[in-house]
Amino acid sequence: MNLFLPSQIIILTLSIGYLITLLLIIAYEHKQLTKRIKYSFLLAKFIQIIAWIGLGYGEGAYKSFFLGFSNSLLFISYTLEIIAFLTLKNMLHNVEKRLLYFFMVVSIIGFNLIIIINDTTALRIIFYSVVNAVIYLFMYRMVFSKGATALMKLIGSLYLIVSFASVIRAVITAISSVPTSFYIPGTFQWTVVLAIYIFSNLGTIGFILLMKEEVDRDLYHFANFDDLTGVLNRRSFSTETENKLRYYAKKRESITYVLFDVDHFKSINDTYGHLIGDKVLQNLTTIIKPFLQTNDLFGRYGGDEFALLLVDKNEQEATEIIKQINQSIKPLIVGELVVHYTISMGGITIAPSNDTCLEDVYISCDKALYTAKRNGRNIFVKGKLES
Repeated sequence: MNLFLPSQIIILTLSIGYLITLLLIIAYEHKQLTKRIKYSFLLAKFIQIIAWIGLGYGEGAYKSFFLGFSNSLLFISYTLEIIAFLTLKNMLHNVEKRLLYFFMVVSIIGFNLIIIINDTTALRIIFYSVVNAVIYLFMYRMVFSKGATALMKLIGSLYLIVSFASVIRAVITAISSVPTSFYIPGTFQWTVVLAIYIFSNLGTIGFILLMKEEVDRDLYHFANFDDLTGVLNRRSFSTETENKLRYYAKKRESITYVLFDVDHFKSINDTYGHLIGDKVLQNLTTIIKPFLQTNDLFGRYGGDEFALLLVDKNEQEATEIIKQINQSIKPLIVGELVVHYTISMGGITIAPSNDTCLEDVYISCDKALYTAKRNGRNIFVKGKLES
């Protein structure tokens, strides 16, 4: 049984759906990350509303004009939508963005040429479907990129499904007489309306959730990492270290805890300024990070004081890494300015027990660090745990 659905009802339904999604994003404005990205997505949705209204006149007196105008707007909106998604997740290079824009322009020209030269419903459907499939295919990055979250993969898969469905529509139109036009009343028309409405809302909800995911990620980073150096802040380092102490107490394996700071750091700040002092700390952390493995911890206690927790290594291996770190410290070069600096380190290697207290470990390392300072600096001194 064919289900007759007037074009006006179709347009009204789709427009209401798009307006709802716009209101959802606007309501979420106070939490979003990048205004430019948000407005790009909003613009895409607004253009889609105009396009669908224009398509309502696709069978009227100005059929050719409205078909060309509306489909051109849809190509623009789909492109802006995909760019907004991929930009939000930093997955779109400038070259790829230019390629998308170029493809959009070529698609607009090609569609309007079809209307002018050989205007047939089948050819228009095939062309539109292929363009839609290609634009949405760019969302593969959401699915297959390294580090993609479950939400990213789900949203990317949704767009890839629509891309695949567009290809199927183009193939069916090309090889059979099955009606795939939006304007032919019946089951296909009803199915397309419902699918577009659901997909539009799911896509927008997905965009909102991805924005929230970015906000949550940044909040987590701000709460747990040092802004200047990018290593763990004192609270997070202490929390992670306590977890490691309990874990390695159960495994009955040793760990190495190290405190270190920059020798005469106050003099560096006084001589060269705090900006150079900050660059020294950044340079120091950049040098040290390559020596650490995934399970090791690196944190900044404050000022120029840092801490390391080396795990899955015996005392000899940990001591060798510490010595290599100390020997690898190189002068900071900023333009013609060369800033020489060294670090002093104090640490202990212990096999933690259930009674091992982080504060005791810290105090023991701090005493070893003080000894290194007292004995001439630029050295590593081993300490011992004092109960």
